Amino acid sequence: MQFNVEDVSSVKKVIHIEVPEETVRERLDDAYKELKKNAKIKGFRPGKVPRSQLERVYGKQVQADLTQQFVQESFSEVLQELQLKVVGTPQVEPPETLGKEPFRCKVTVDIMPEISDLAFKGLELKKPVYPITDGEIDAQLAMLRKRGADRKKIEEDRPAREGDFVLVDYEAKKDGEVLADIGRNENVMLEVGKNSIHKDLDENIKGMKAGESRAITVTFPEDYLNPEMAGQALTFDLTVKEIREETLPELDAEFASQFGPYESIDALKDAIRVNLQQGYEKRSEQELNEQAFSKLLEQVEFDVPEVLVEGELNRIVDDVQRSFAYHNTSMEEMGLTPEKIAEDRRETAVNQVKRQMILAKIIDQEKLDLPEEKVNQEMARMSVSIGQSLEELQKYYKETPNAIDHLKHGLLEKEAMRLIIENSDIEEVEAQPETAAETEEETN
Repeated sequence: MQFNVEDVSSVKKVIHIEVPEETVRERLDDAYKELKKNAKIKGFRPGKVPRSQLERVYGKQVQADLTQQFVQESFSEVLQELQLKVVGTPQVEPPETLGKEPFRCKVTVDIMPEISDLAFKGLELKKPVYPITDGEIDAQLAMLRKRGADRKKIEEDRPAREGDFVLVDYEAKKDGEVLADIGRNENVMLEVGKNSIHKDLDENIKGMKAGESRAITVTFPEDYLNPEMAGQALTFDLTVKEIREETLPELDAEFASQFGPYESIDALKDAIRVNLQQGYEKRSEQELNEQAFSKLLEQVEFDVPEVLVEGELNRIVDDVQRSFAYHNTSMEEMGLTPEKIAEDRRETAVNQVKRQMILAKIIDQEKLDLPEEKVNQEMARMSVSIGQSLEELQKYYKETPNAIDHLKHGLLEKEAMRLIIENSDIEEVEAQPETAAETEEETN
């Protein structure tokens, strides 16, 4: 067997394999001799079937079996000799038939890149510290108060005004035709002044009374989220069915007790402060990790296997679909496709694969090991978190090797990250106001 390697990139190789004609003939002869012993073809006694008949009846299967054998044997030999770390499934281009010529095939593989040792100790990192203000706590309290608000139908004969909630029916039309994707919507609750659909629609609803109908024409911006409405001038035939006025609950002990064992508003505020602090600490940790990865990536340059990027993109798309489903909508309703999401998130996927490779390098470089005690502790934590007995969880992992390998690798990655951070020089710096504002939004 002979082979040569074509370098497509540092992480993609095409292996050209050739098996001598003599070997091919010998293996074909052996295959038909073995088949002849037990083959049953009408008109011939067992063991007396001519090869021509065997080829006619079993030729395709013999060819397929031998092709698979040649590929597996040759590829295994190549991997052993070259010590390639293959990821994903090799792509094989076998010959169409086996006959009086050498067996030749191409095998395209993605391989792990070679990464040199990383100097991860002594990284200079800045840890953002997010101060918690009274204004943030008040904003969180206002949000809780808003959630608990009572919305009662008004009895007086007055028009809708800003801050009211209106129950409406509407249908959207373009050039007099109802838009199929939007159609007729009934019993939709809108908060006047929030510009839920369009600010011009909101402005027209102000001043309408219950039972009143209007045809309201609005033009949506070119970058509107829903592509079916973007840049379009649409007419909404809208009827206000009810006007409801919002009454906020009093900030007292009864209100506080709705959210936990809090006997006063001050106790609830303390709990909000703790929650905000936890969110900020998580954000600080994420930013610190990002800084560490950026500095480590500056030390080395390497390509990433496309198969791993595609796998990460598939995971991202699945997460987006689950998120939409959780909010009772879908990608299609938002004008998105899996291909569009994959295109937009490609850089994110590449960076995530690079992070995984950096951590894998640290694990290998430092020969990190995982004591069984750590695995047991993680299973105990998970059992409490998901509400499943520890025995059931242990049974699952015992019967699912891939799952336990994934769990252990995730724990090793955390250990590698801890090692990097613990060996870094960290300076705490106060977060900039605009950064803190972004974090406040994320923790809400």
